[in-house]
Amino acid sequence: MPRDIPLPTESSEKRKRRGVSAIESSFNLEVRSQLDELIARMFYTSGLPFNLARNPYFRKTFMFAANRQIGGYVPPSYNKLRTTLLVQEKTHVESLLVSIKATWSTKGVSIVSDGWSDAQRRPLLNFLAVTEDGPMFLRAINTEGMSKTKEYIAEKMLAIINEVGAQNIVQVITDNAANCRAAGIIVEQKHPHIFWTPCVVHTLNLALKNICASMDSEDELYNEFKWINEIIGDASAIKNCIMNHSMRLSMFNEYSKLKFLAIADTRFASAIVMLKRFVALKESLSVMVVSEKWSAYRDDNPGQAQFVKEKIVNDLWWDDVRYFLSFTEPIYSMIRVADTDKPCLHLIYEMWDTMIEKVKTDLSS
Repeated sequence: MPRDIPLPTESSEKRKRRGVSAIESSFNLEVRSQLDELIARMFYTSGLPFNLARNPYFRKTFMFAANRQIGGYVPPSYNKLRTTLLVQEKTHVESLLVSIKATWSTKGVSIVSDGWSDAQRRPLLNFLAVTEDGPMFLRAINTEGMSKTKEYIAEKMLAIINEVGAQNIVQVITDNAANCRAAGIIVEQKHPHIFWTPCVVHTLNLALKNICASMDSEDELYNEFKWINEIIGDASAIKNCIMNHSMRLSMFNEYSKLKFLAIADTRFASAIVMLKRFVALKESLSVMVVSEKWSAYRDDNPGQAQFVKEKIVNDLWWDDVRYFLSFTEPIYSMIRVADTDKPCLHLIYEMWDTMIEKVKTDLSS
């Protein structure tokens, strides 16, 4: 027998006719939903990254507006954002930095300089002031059309030193390029109490670059290091063969959840990072190249596909990769420790000696 279905009460019938429950009405659920849709639509139509939703100021903005009666408020316009409000924010940031600048005379400052390029490929010379409280951006100089001679770099660096106050500065840090090193010597001559210090990370990266890319056949070390250049070239060829062909990339994605890493040449120890990922992908690559799908697909450059297969199934090639990673691991580890905003100079000297001993041990084993 079917159960008796209770008849709707009068109050529930009124709510149905009204279309909105008491709870929905009290919390404005429909209005909240419409606001969510508008915010989402702003992200989608402008191509904004979803990480913006994690920005604390994004949430503070809407919470501030929701908790205050500001009827008729209109968000700032395009011109106001790029002029008035931008000047106000700059003033606000400068006021926040006053307390940090006040410690310069007691704790000392390191001036850090590095060359870079902006989105329009214009060469920039950046200057930062670094203390135990962290780095502070000072200035970016557009060096387009200028030759970065030692005199030019020293001139810009001395201007920054005068701005910060020479009495507050302990050292200047640049990369280990010849012109930067010569500019550092000029600064030391002008201010004997200021030391020039080469960037530890850049110095180690130059050492790795000499090991990984020994291209001069007349160099006495060329024959000892050329096998490293060869395995790095092989790994790059394998990655490009797979990544640049849709069918092979589809096969690779079928056998592996991990992806190849696209490392920029300017990144520190990029060859080591790439080969570390290759070792992690070894099993997936091995299964892929011996599969029927790989053998059957010959529509595009079968010679290149055969080259990839020969390298992947070659145990001696993988032994060379692992040997290279083993003796460069101490250098790579030190780069990761030193490539940070935190003060670590007090650790560098001991780590340097330890790193050299580990490299010698791994080479002799």
